[in-house]
Amino acid sequence: MPVLVITGTGTEVGKTVTTAAVAAAALAAGRSVAVLKAAQTGVRPDERGDADEVARLAGPVTATELARFPEPLAPGTAARRAGMAPVHPREVAEAAAKLATEHDLVLVEGAGGLLVRFDAAGGTLADTARMLDAPVLVVASAGLGTLNTTELTARELRARDIEFAGVVIGSWPDEPDLASRCNVADLPEVAGVPLLGALPAGAAALPPTEFRTRAPEWLAPRLDGTWNAEAFRIREAR
Repeated sequence: MPVLVITGTGTEVGKTVTTAAVAAAALAAGRSVAVLKAAQTGVRPDERGDADEVARLAGPVTATELARFPEPLAPGTAARRAGMAPVHPREVAEAAAKLATEHDLVLVEGAGGLLVRFDAAGGTLADTARMLDAPVLVVASAGLGTLNTTELTARELRARDIEFAGVVIGSWPDEPDLASRCNVADLPEVAGVPLLGALPAGAAALPPTEFRTRAPEWLAPRLDGTWNAEAFRIREAR
């Protein structure tokens, strides 16, 4: 799995912190890691972007950002409004493929969900994943509403013949409600793939050294971690 594409079921679901956790676990396993942010929106030129945040939390990764647009909008819309050239799916794929020749693992983080548009032609992160023949990891929220958005994302991946690696819950609450607890069992059923982890709420606020130490505890063995979905489900069902 030299390239892994990471998307979310929407915005603010914990995609960047999940990318950081996957990077940290891979680094702890002795692998070299690059993180590629396809398009960063809503950030000024002098501000830290998502790739920088991944590097801060995870440690020594190669952090690359292909495009940056000032307004917090879909990349295609943000590029158009700023009068800037958009980033295209093929550019992202070519950059990821180059990084893959120099690193054991390349994490490609999208913007928002799978079908958020990069350009006027309707290019998306799904197109990039297809060009790379890379699996996609989906980051989902924990609570009410997540089953619908996760299943829709799963159906789109399968319609495009893209490998669906699994689902990670991007922010698991300290006191999960009934819907969240039920979703631990229901998410893999509606997605048709395993649940590969759950990050605790507030993980991004941990000191980086603690984040790196704990990251493997939040992720399944396929993601270089030690997390066990069944044990987690039993514990949270109590």
